[in-house]
Amino acid sequence: MMTPVTEESEQREPEQMGQDLLSESRILSSETDVSPASESRSNTDTPQTEYSCHVCGKGFKNKYYLPIHVRIHTGEKPFTCELCEKRFLCSSALHKHYNTHTDVKPFSCKDCGKSFRTKQKATDHLRTHTGERPYVCETCGKSFSTSYKLLVHTRNHTGENMHFCTTCGKHFSEKGKLTNHIRTHTGEKPYSCTTCEKCFSEQAKLTNHMRIHTGEKPYSCEICGKRFSLSGNMTIHMRTHTGERPFSCETCGKSFSVKIHLSDHMTTHTLEKPFSCEICGRCFSRRHRLKVHQKIHTGEKPFSCEQCEKSFRYKRNLFVHMKNHTGETTLHSCVKCGKRFKHKTNLSRHMISHGDKKPYSCEICGISISHLHSLKAHMRTHTGEKPYSCQTCGMCFSHRSSLQIHTRTHTGERPYSCESCGKSFIDKSTLSRHVTTHTDKLKTSC
Repeated sequence: MMTPVTEESEQREPEQMGQDLLSESRILSSETDVSPASESRSNTDTPQTEYSCHVCGKGFKNKYYLPIHVRIHTGEKPFTCELCEKRFLCSSALHKHYNTHTDVKPFSCKDCGKSFRTKQKATDHLRTHTGERPYVCETCGKSFSTSYKLLVHTRNHTGENMHFCTTCGKHFSEKGKLTNHIRTHTGEKPYSCTTCEKCFSEQAKLTNHMRIHTGEKPYSCEICGKRFSLSGNMTIHMRTHTGERPFSCETCGKSFSVKIHLSDHMTTHTLEKPFSCEICGRCFSRRHRLKVHQKIHTGEKPFSCEQCEKSFRYKRNLFVHMKNHTGETTLHSCVKCGKRFKHKTNLSRHMISHGDKKPYSCEICGISISHLHSLKAHMRTHTGEKPYSCQTCGMCFSHRSSLQIHTRTHTGERPYSCESCGKSFIDKSTLSRHVTTHTDKLKTSC
């Protein structure tokens, strides 16, 4: 899947040589392009380890690898870059490093066009498209896309080369991860976006952020083809196909596909509101509700239409707005009378008027109900459950719609207006009752 643009010797990645030397010798033998020494191997199929490290006992089939491996223990790095003075374990690693001083990237991915300096990097990248994880931990069975990730993971089992934070004592298997962690204490954010100037503490976070501007979505679902900018989002999406909900509430047993949704749900049991607005002090039970609320203060409208540049506070509003340009309208038609609806739920409600069956029945009172969500709402009349609480006064409700109407008593919002006199109301039923006062007057006058 990679296309080499120019000729390049098929040697290992700068860091890959040392990394693979630490992994099992079977991994080394499976690679055909590790070093010139691989050309002089015998063609026998019998794997025999002849050269062993006197420090850790790790064995190698070719004596070329042993002295390089020993340097990992001694710290010796005899090969130095003349341009930046960075030092390396072996000459092939130095040779690869020199490419970082040029813009030459001879290997490109046929799937997304991204280019790489080495064949190994391109091979590793390709696995983000295929999902292949050929390197398996022999201790716990976890699999990885690169040998380096496997190496780092095995340190969690062996405790080898652990790096400790002197501030909080937390330990890490990689020095780079420790460096990133230390920035949580110092507040340092050395990586900045060249488009919007937003700063980040890690290069990986900047890379993920840049996809907002470029629109790059390198991760695709094998089942439905939907693409994602982050691998974590694809993992969560896959659960919509598998039905997996690995995070369960210990109080009520309800399960969730995303851990943060479980955390938010737990606040419905404790009535805790741990998230507070730094500007007005208002508290929220859920993190995302705080984020939504904060946009009121900042006036932030991060979602912009590329066609008319109109901005929106919420992504869903932009999605609805885009249909004005595309003319896209998904209408659900009734097969009996032809009436069409924008939302499938409205069509389902309409079908009841044609005498469709009500498949759901209450086990307590026996009433028949047409929709599962309506049955769940009905059951609360028996259980007394009130899962929806007002974030202002703490009053609880059994239905979300009741909470929405109640919230308007705090905000002052009155979205339903009388066309006859202009008077406004907090809910539609109150408006309907009010309208009858006008019709009654007309009847009396007649």
